[in-house]
Amino acid sequence: MGRYVIRRLLQFIPTVLGTMFLLHYLTSLAIQFSGNPVRALFGDRTPPPALLQAVTERLGYDDPCLGTRGDPCLFRPAETGSGLFGSGYELGLFFDRLANIFFRFDFGINLRQREVTDLVADAIPFTLKLLVIAILFEAIVGIAAGVLAGLRNGSFTDYLVKISTVFVISVPIFVLGLVVREFVGVKFGNVLRGQDWIPDVISAGMFSPGFKADYPWASLIIPGMVLGATSLAVTARLTRTSIMENIRADYVRTAKAKGLATKRVIGVHTLRNSLIPVITFLGVDIGAAMAGAVVTETIFNVPGIGRLVTMSARTGESSVVIGVVTMLVLVVLIANLLVDLLYAVLDPRIRYE
Repeated sequence: MGRYVIRRLLQFIPTVLGTMFLLHYLTSLAIQFSGNPVRALFGDRTPPPALLQAVTERLGYDDPCLGTRGDPCLFRPAETGSGLFGSGYELGLFFDRLANIFFRFDFGINLRQREVTDLVADAIPFTLKLLVIAILFEAIVGIAAGVLAGLRNGSFTDYLVKISTVFVISVPIFVLGLVVREFVGVKFGNVLRGQDWIPDVISAGMFSPGFKADYPWASLIIPGMVLGATSLAVTARLTRTSIMENIRADYVRTAKAKGLATKRVIGVHTLRNSLIPVITFLGVDIGAAMAGAVVTETIFNVPGIGRLVTMSARTGESSVVIGVVTMLVLVVLIANLLVDLLYAVLDPRIRYE
């Protein structure tokens, strides 16, 4: 197991480096084609050249490669003339960012000169709460629906699960979020808020059209359910298919022949093996949920990581985008590693040595 974990950790290196270079190159192209993002700080005013230059240098947008379209900013002319191996060039902006992030834990600053780590520290609690609600919602409800449908193949419950999951999967998350916010948060919420006997945590918190700081958990329930809705449908269908496959397996028939209770046969023998593909999907879905959080947090005005990335991309704050997405990539890689290790817990036949 230890050697497997070490191999997986070593595989993180090319993945993280490739992701960072892609983000670096895209954000560099955006600056090269759209111009210095520092100018946006001054609005319609024309700043003095000296002030513009000083702020540009302070924010790290003064590298010469950002003025050349298409330049990946990997190398720059060496100041001393000799450079790397006598080539006349030295490591450029991309390697500077790598050194700052991995050796100094410096993810840079935004246009208002706030540390990216501070911005993430302020935003990540909201995203984590949203992800917890989404994962619990899709795991509990999705697995329960899949088990019921798989055990009752051809019944009304089975057809209900199949039809409802297809409907949910076919609706894009931004459409589902807008519809839920309008009809559940606004219209139905206004009806509830007009009733004095309903607690505020329900009427003004749970069924609010957006995030409420006074109800940090209750106001995230509806956005979390929207974020996990599509994944819930996939989880239900995966569980249903896996249950139907394993219910006819030899080991299940043997367990029944030995006289084991039905609950034990289903809950221990059948469900345990059936959860392996479901756990795989839930692990991968953490990354998809973070991507969906960008849309969900924007729709429901949640001040989390997703909205932070969206606002930073709009204003051209490349350091924020690169720093935040790098952190998210590491989280996704670690989550996938934990899912792989969980296989051995669900199925003792799986070994990594």
